[in-house]
Amino acid sequence: MKLIERNAAQAEELGRELRQDSDTSLKCRRGVVGLSLTSIVSMGIIALYQIGILKHVPEPPFPGFDADKVNGSAQAYAYLSTPDAVFGLGNYATTLSLAAMGPANRAEKQPWVPIALAAKVGADAILAGKLTVDQWTKHRAFSFWCLLSAGSTLVALLLVLPEAHAALRELKQRID
Repeated sequence: MKLIERNAAQAEELGRELRQDSDTSLKCRRGVVGLSLTSIVSMGIIALYQIGILKHVPEPPFPGFDADKVNGSAQAYAYLSTPDAVFGLGNYATTLSLAAMGPANRAEKQPWVPIALAAKVGADAILAGKLTVDQWTKHRAFSFWCLLSAGSTLVALLLVLPEAHAALRELKQRID
């Protein structure tokens, strides 16, 4: 348990650092947290529809948008008899957790964390791209909330790459 817990002084310093430091990697991590929360809100709205709390997904009245059609499709309920937005909520909460984890210098101290975050967000970006293509090719419509989440994921990918690169450099130095 001691490996996981921090003593009070270390925890207090970590909290101060996460809230107040202006390190570039922390700024990027804060961006990923914000983008993850944007995706969580998007998935939450879709989940409310998919479970029947909302009877209609609100979205801008643009041509080609039909969130009810996309998020109410068989594809949205195909895995484990669960609405897919529920999985999305857990997915983006995991991204948020990885972005928030560790000190400002975690690329040096805990390089596996930014590497894991980059791998996860990279996989998410691939899936978001596939699902965006599926919206049009399978349903001939888009969901505003899905596009917002996919766009957030792509921007998050750009934000995590510099820290992951620094972490890979750190690991390479350790090996050399």
